[in-house]
Amino acid sequence: MSNPEETAMRSMGQGQRVIIRKKNSFIVGKRAKQFILSSLGCLFLSVVGHAQLQTPALPSALPSALPSAPPTTQTSADDDESTNGKNNSAGTGLKSNDTLTSSQIDDLLQTRPELIIDLKQVMADYLNQQASVQGASAQQGASVQADSITDDMLYRGIATDVGLRGAITVWLRARGYVTDDNLDRPDMDSPSSYELTGNPNSTTPDLINLNPLAGGSASDTTLTDINKAPQGSLNPSGDQRTRNGAVPSQVRDRTAAKPDRNNPTATEVVHQPTPYNLQSLRDLYTQVPEQTVKLKRFGSDMFLDRGLGTKQMLVDIPIGPDYILGAGDGLVISLWGGISQSFARTVDREGKIILPEAGAIIVAGLSLERAQALIQNALSQQFRDAKVAVTIARLRTVRIYVVGDVQRPGAYDISSLSTPLNALYAAGGPTSVGSLRVARHYRGKTLLHEVDLYDFLLHGVRSDTERMEDGDTVLVSPVGKQVAVNGMVKRPAIYELKDETKLSDVLNDAGGLLASASLTHITIERVEAQGHRATLNVNLPEGATLESSRTLLDAYAIQDGDRVSVAPILPYSEKVIYVEGHVVRPGKFPYRQDMGLNDVLRSYQDLLPEPADRGEIIRLMPPDLRPEAIAFSVPDVLAGNDPIHLQPFDTIRVLGRYEADAPKVQVHGEVLRPGTYPLAQGMTVSQLVKMAGGFKRSALLDDADLTSYDVKNGKEVLSRRDTVKIGDAVSNAGSNADVLLKAGDVLTIHQISGWDDIGSSVKLEGEVTYPGPYGIQEGERLSSVLKRAGGFRPTAYPTGAILIRKQVKELEDKSRDELIHQIESTSAGAKLAPSLSAQDDAATLQLLIQQQKAVVEQLRKQPAIGRLVIRISADIASWEGTPADIELRKGDVLTIPKKPGFVLVSGQVYNASAITFVPGKNAGWYLKRAGGSTEGGNMKEVLVIRSNGLVVGRRSGEWYDSNVLDTKLEPGDVVVVPQKIFGGSATLRNLFASAQVLSSVGFAAALALH
Repeated sequence: MSNPEETAMRSMGQGQRVIIRKKNSFIVGKRAKQFILSSLGCLFLSVVGHAQLQTPALPSALPSALPSAPPTTQTSADDDESTNGKNNSAGTGLKSNDTLTSSQIDDLLQTRPELIIDLKQVMADYLNQQASVQGASAQQGASVQADSITDDMLYRGIATDVGLRGAITVWLRARGYVTDDNLDRPDMDSPSSYELTGNPNSTTPDLINLNPLAGGSASDTTLTDINKAPQGSLNPSGDQRTRNGAVPSQVRDRTAAKPDRNNPTATEVVHQPTPYNLQSLRDLYTQVPEQTVKLKRFGSDMFLDRGLGTKQMLVDIPIGPDYILGAGDGLVISLWGGISQSFARTVDREGKIILPEAGAIIVAGLSLERAQALIQNALSQQFRDAKVAVTIARLRTVRIYVVGDVQRPGAYDISSLSTPLNALYAAGGPTSVGSLRVARHYRGKTLLHEVDLYDFLLHGVRSDTERMEDGDTVLVSPVGKQVAVNGMVKRPAIYELKDETKLSDVLNDAGGLLASASLTHITIERVEAQGHRATLNVNLPEGATLESSRTLLDAYAIQDGDRVSVAPILPYSEKVIYVEGHVVRPGKFPYRQDMGLNDVLRSYQDLLPEPADRGEIIRLMPPDLRPEAIAFSVPDVLAGNDPIHLQPFDTIRVLGRYEADAPKVQVHGEVLRPGTYPLAQGMTVSQLVKMAGGFKRSALLDDADLTSYDVKNGKEVLSRRDTVKIGDAVSNAGSNADVLLKAGDVLTIHQISGWDDIGSSVKLEGEVTYPGPYGIQEGERLSSVLKRAGGFRPTAYPTGAILIRKQVKELEDKSRDELIHQIESTSAGAKLAPSLSAQDDAATLQLLIQQQKAVVEQLRKQPAIGRLVIRISADIASWEGTPADIELRKGDVLTIPKKPGFVLVSGQVYNASAITFVPGKNAGWYLKRAGGSTEGGNMKEVLVIRSNGLVVGRRSGEWYDSNVLDTKLEPGDVVVVPQKIFGGSATLRNLFASAQVLSSVGFAAALALH
């Protein structure tokens, strides 16, 4: 515990301990099989390569996080032997190569996210089942609920637990989401997909047989190298992929499509990029790739679960009456009749058992049926009317020997019911050079039987019915002749020959040919007697079928080392035409001799509405199949006046009327749906208005503008404008007012004069007698609306009235944006004054940049108010009819505040605050009460913002105040001390000053509104 990385140690029983480290989650222990996942106490077992869950106590909730990678576990030698052959799928009944990988499940969840809820339930059932096996749920009554599993827990469990992936695979396959083809697909998480022959579970290069039949060589990628490669950097097909497994778009057309073995017509092809967007050329630019897949030896997967302990071996042979008893067999003898009794006996080393009252009898070497008769006879003499039944309670073990080319040759103690096949399983099966066709069963020097595993693998026939006895030997010979079969067969693999001498025999072993196999393209790579390689063709006649060619295939002899490759048929049809574009049924159509265009396009019912007048046939001209376009008239073809004979691979393309240089017209103004519309045949202005939804209530029905365009001599465009009686044209369709439209015409429907003023209103807020919205007439002024609102209340302060106008706000926004742009776009050279010395440039420039950022940030934070400055008083009659009596606009908002009793001092002062108003005092007096200006304040540019919005500054030009600080203030006024601008050019100082004024005015207006 002295190591700071060690965070927990918990006793796991005598001689067991677990240490968890933070950085690498490294677990050590004499027999470590469990480790603590979180403080909640959930134990998650992750043995290398197995990752089974065995929790002695499972809490009701899962840990907050699962480990991001499976931990490395060190076990003792006896642990390795006992766990080496365990099923990787943790009770799912699947082999390791039958389980989807984590990346495959993740890809499925990306396309089908609705499955996440169901997979959480699968995970909960899986965890509860594992806990039930260990008895945890029975002890503590805890169970995992699906709603307690987060998405992160699910994805991490999929990444780290092979057993969970096995359970998910079973669920997905049972519901049709995956097929056997998905399980056969190689993936980075399934190293066994890369192996050639030999030990399927091996991860060391020396156990990989680089069989030349499998296309391997000494330079091939080993499993260790593959396991080290980053995900997405390598895949067995050799195509380029991104890290998430997706194929880049730029290489997608060049990748080989793996055929679906469930589809007998599937063909593995590569789509090369085509220069034209034609389906016919895409089909012809299809290439059958070279068969470079690395084949596995047929039957090597049979022993993937090798290494099972003898106690875990399941004997699938029933115990019959002919079973020969021997020393070590456990018997259960049941008596009934004159006495009811049941007792157990074990055959001792001398072959005897002791019976009550009857003594010892010898049963070794007797069949079970004969032993039962002997026991019946012995006990019937001691017990009256006794009936006897003898059953086998425990089978004896026999020591046998498995030698030759097997994974672990040696002596094995197996069940007395075991056969040579069980012995091979116990020894791990043949090695990469061990035969699957010849396994000899010896008893002493006598050869009892030769086991051919192909009889079982191909035909389901078990010929190893002879049971193993003490001292028996199973000898696995070296592999015999081998032939590789690749291509369009049902089971591409490397096959071992025994009695097969003909090509037809080998093809039968491979499951036969697929329907898409080309019998005229069967090639054989052979090693000649002279030590040279030769490529041979099976000369079958053109157009031959499998039945007609069976005699030739039977006569073709096969040799050791041959590599048979069956090529696919052409991946496209040679008698087909293509139809695309503005048609009802695009796609491929069968071609027949003397086929005409009318046979494909019979009437307008075969086309979509409004087809173009012209179509084209793209024909691939011999001999190099270059494309050429042949134009045709759609109306003439449909009328039967333009007969055109088709050829194979012709592409008939028909466009829509609005796809081929579509004629269009526009309508603007007072219609419901203004915009651009396709010009239909014979369309008039009335039809265009109806297509646009008809008139709005604001439409002027007397006259509309129609702008037309004419092409003069094909050289220039001339425009003209006409007036259309649009009301008459729409109400009397077909009259002279209903003008025929041409392509490019623009129709404009005007609005009735003054329509926008209908419903105009303003809003009065604050200290008026009757606040609220008021409708206004065109040209109505402020005094009129105030009178209708009952005038001012006694508490009103008309001097500080605020009138907000939408148009003014838009102008303020635009002005602020322009000012921000000018400040930000000012060059560095303009930021420095010419009088500065070189040593001050850097510090001054840095200060200016900070000021620039602060000013711009302040401008962005300050919203536009839209205040229009007005000067009114409580006596409405005194300013009624004067320029102060402004004309109101739609949307204006007038706010009359209460009389404030303070003057606000802000900016660069020591105590920015509101100071109680004292009549007759000037701005300087109030500034002193706020502590005066700070060192950063610019006293030369002090501003006074009046309560009505006017700004008094050093350059305001008021004759009565030579100094801004001498200005007499009124309630609600604001004194602003701007920030001093350090250095900088005159241009920059002016911009900063404008920004500060704009911010101050906006601040004062916002304050007045609140």
